[in-house]
Amino acid sequence: MTQTSPTPTAASSGGDAHARTGGIHLPSTATGAIRTLGPNPETAPIMLHPGDSIPNRKRLLYILVLGALTALGPFTIDLYLPAFPILEHDFNTTASAIQLTLTGTMIGFGLGQLIVGPWSDKVGRRIPLLTTTAIHIIASVAAAIAPSLELLAAARILQGAGAAAGGVVAVAIVRDLFGGKRLVIMLSRLALVSGVAPVVAPLIGSGLLLVMDWRGIFIVLAIYGAVMLSCAIFVVPETLPKARRAERGSTTVLQRYKNVLSDRVFIGLLIIGAMTFSGLFSYLSASSFLFQETYGFDAQLYGVLFAVNSVGVVLGVQISSRLAARFGPQWVMAFSTAGLVFFGSMIFVFHLLDFGLWGTLIPLFFFITSCGFTFPCVQVLALDRHGKEAGTAASLIGAANFSIAGLVSPIVGLVSKGGITAGTMSIVMVVCGSIALLSLWLIVRPRTVGQLSP
Repeated sequence: MTQTSPTPTAASSGGDAHARTGGIHLPSTATGAIRTLGPNPETAPIMLHPGDSIPNRKRLLYILVLGALTALGPFTIDLYLPAFPILEHDFNTTASAIQLTLTGTMIGFGLGQLIVGPWSDKVGRRIPLLTTTAIHIIASVAAAIAPSLELLAAARILQGAGAAAGGVVAVAIVRDLFGGKRLVIMLSRLALVSGVAPVVAPLIGSGLLLVMDWRGIFIVLAIYGAVMLSCAIFVVPETLPKARRAERGSTTVLQRYKNVLSDRVFIGLLIIGAMTFSGLFSYLSASSFLFQETYGFDAQLYGVLFAVNSVGVVLGVQISSRLAARFGPQWVMAFSTAGLVFFGSMIFVFHLLDFGLWGTLIPLFFFITSCGFTFPCVQVLALDRHGKEAGTAASLIGAANFSIAGLVSPIVGLVSKGGITAGTMSIVMVVCGSIALLSLWLIVRPRTVGQLSP
């Protein structure tokens, strides 16, 4: 999948590859991987990627911190979902109007990523991370004290934009350090967080509502952002050497976007990821009304539902990462996208047959599991192809996921004239899953995609 280049690449520390190999020229890869023999060419092992030399304990620390950064966006979006009925009452408005605050957050999150990704490819990973996380803290405080729904929506847009760097920079850092099958493993850990966080966040939010009102949730998010800012300052390293920030053909934002968007496979993956997220978020945005109002769940039981569904995401991510390393991410997605369509359809059929609560819960669990199978495969396959533009590629994936999901998710409320039902929710899921399935076979075309790089 990757091609070799005759030009040596700078090491992760910013040094010269020739100097690090004691005068022996070793080829770099198009993904930015580094081949080095270390200070003693006769005894040192070959390191294909900078992260190969990181001790296991430090690698674990990076995963924990980067995972927490990745979770900042999903928690910002979803932590207040159990409070939707309360917000509807406090602001004396409609369910669809409250859903628009969720849409605004996701659009802000998506647009923020479009800026942060190329910015991080240009100036390094730390500056965009520190700047946007500080913005997130300020916006969270503003949301907590917002006196009207309009001002809350505005603060939520800014809050989403401020959380944008966490996921983009975390993924870009992982791609800076790793490649090939180890990249599969590392990204699967982040995909686990990004997949579980939207599902677990409402559970935590429902617990918080037991001890505070909905405004307190935004104070909690401000504190979370402050902790992440401290971690970014003291723990997160700069992984993009200056030599790689001005590589020929990738010196401008437009060049980086052109390089990525000219890849047919990447375009297909972009659509698959966005449709998978849209299917998941159509459930997230509708679930508070569906399960609390239609099925009579209280906030705590609603949170338990999310905890159970989070197991599906965990299973999907962990199993798919192993299957992707062995068989290829494209073939895992062949089954997972089909699962989106099948289980989404089952929810609709069981609703028509009046199977009740369990007719919704069981196929919903497997639908969410199929999402878990898809998330890491999209990231791995996309980033393995675009290591030089890792920030840009990650930003496009994130922006498409959350912006399109933000536009799609309110459709559930708009088409539910008599109230949100499992049937109306499943229609959106099936349409999203069908588009993902068609994109895989018509645009990505699995048979044309090669194996992962070493």
